Amino acid sequence: MSDPRALPSVVLVTGTGTGVGKTVVTAALAALVRGRGSRVTVVKPTQTGLVAGEPGDVDDVRRLVGDGLETHELVRLRDPLSPEAAARREGVDLTPVALHAKRIGEIAAGADVTLVEGAGGLLVRMDSRGGTLADLGTALRYKGVSCGVVLVASAGLGVLSTAALTAEALARRSIPLLGVVVGSWPQEPGLAETENLHDLPRVTGAPLWGRVPEGAGALDADAFTAAVPGWFDIT
Repeated sequence: MSDPRALPSVVLVTGTGTGVGKTVVTAALAALVRGRGSRVTVVKPTQTGLVAGEPGDVDDVRRLVGDGLETHELVRLRDPLSPEAAARREGVDLTPVALHAKRIGEIAAGADVTLVEGAGGLLVRMDSRGGTLADLGTALRYKGVSCGVVLVASAGLGVLSTAALTAEALARRSIPLLGVVVGSWPQEPGLAETENLHDLPRVTGAPLWGRVPEGAGALDADAFTAAVPGWFDIT
């Protein structure tokens, strides 16, 4: 793997859908970067499907990576929907992505790498004005913050079109797609999973960074951080 300090200041973690393993991949990237001696921070701009007091994605990341990891959750909403839809049901006016970009830029100033885990896919609406994670990346770059995207893909059928569309949306915005990670690699992969390992780099134009095995989120912090380097091949 290359020196993690060569990564952009902000890495947006998005997925080909919901439930593809973004949180576990975010934790794995945090452990990987921190294991090389760099300062890493994790931000969840919008957390949905939880009420106050319940553990969220940033809590899962801290549990997997271990003590001392700085995390930030900016907005929490009750209903398990897209942030824009959940906020509408609660009568909440969600913070525009431009203001999220300002806050994330401030957080990133205190770290070598800041990982920002989005909700769902790249174009899911995360504010009440239709702003998306892609727009957040554009706003960060406009502010002079170096930014790139890691795409977490599912392993099986149906992933290639979504992955290709995600790559095209990023290219239109001149936001680099740094790499693709399969978020839940089965113990016994079938033909579709095996073929997708070859096809994901082809359809996205980005390297395959690694495969996180299914069930990795159930490991304790010591086992998780010890296993992480073996899941990635980042050059």
